[in-house]
Amino acid sequence: MEKRSLGKSGISVAPLAFGGNVFGWTADQATSFRMLDRFVDLGFNLVDTANTYSTWVAGHQGGESETVLGNWLSQSGKRDKVVVATKVGMKMGDGSQGLKAAYIAKSVEDSLRRLRTDRIDLYQAHIDDAETPLEETLGAFAKLIQAGKVRAIGASNYKGARLREALETSKRLGLPRYETLQPSYNLYDREDFENDLLPVVKEYNLGVIPYFALARGFLTGKYRKAEDIVGRPREAGLKKFFEGDRGTRVLAALDQVAKRKNMLPAEIAVAWVMSAPGITAPIASATSLSQLDEVLSGVHRQLDDEDRAILDRA
Repeated sequence: MEKRSLGKSGISVAPLAFGGNVFGWTADQATSFRMLDRFVDLGFNLVDTANTYSTWVAGHQGGESETVLGNWLSQSGKRDKVVVATKVGMKMGDGSQGLKAAYIAKSVEDSLRRLRTDRIDLYQAHIDDAETPLEETLGAFAKLIQAGKVRAIGASNYKGARLREALETSKRLGLPRYETLQPSYNLYDREDFENDLLPVVKEYNLGVIPYFALARGFLTGKYRKAEDIVGRPREAGLKKFFEGDRGTRVLAALDQVAKRKNMLPAEIAVAWVMSAPGITAPIASATSLSQLDEVLSGVHRQLDDEDRAILDRA
């Protein structure tokens, strides 16, 4: 399995990450265990979660995904085969949030306990906290690295200017820097990353692990019209794809390439983002073994220039 570097962290990962937002939500623990076993046994190693997963579900407070992943790490004995990535900063069920030093220090202990491990390989600021000085946040992360509780740090949902400011702050103060960026990026959502973030990524040699590689499942071709998403767990997040005709054009392009290559839309979407400039390992989720196999098969698919041209035009 090809491995790619997460910035200058010294950590290498397979070119596709498993999104753990589904653990304890649309995938119960037993299903999650089976998928994680399949994922790791096939040579993949990066699993991404967050302390806030899955606060959007009624009755959840956050930590549900980390708990399922931690139970699997403990029972499977595969901790050393996995690069565990989690996050801090977004609002939890009790209202706590942010990137102040005291909160980070507390949150990492909560995550370590739920994950049933003594270290987090990649600890990410889930969202920028404009009310907390970057020096405070980066200093808190530095202490975690010094203590051996965290191996490397990353940023998620940052704007280009703020990411650059954080990186320059680390350089100026001699603090650990963000080695990775986790933006939203896929065949449908391209503008923010390509125009605002990619120049910073290239300048500082960051690893990029974009989420929503399959655009919440839209790029699998599972949802063809607005009526298809009614009552679905992801209904609210999928609505934008049926506003105007752009979503329809993207699906038509996927269908065209699928016919040319004898591939599935999900395979094409994964192959496209995985081979895009600056990308290290896109994150994709699945809720069954069959869905997971479909996603993982995209890693071994190749798109030619004409395929990419068809997709880019759409």
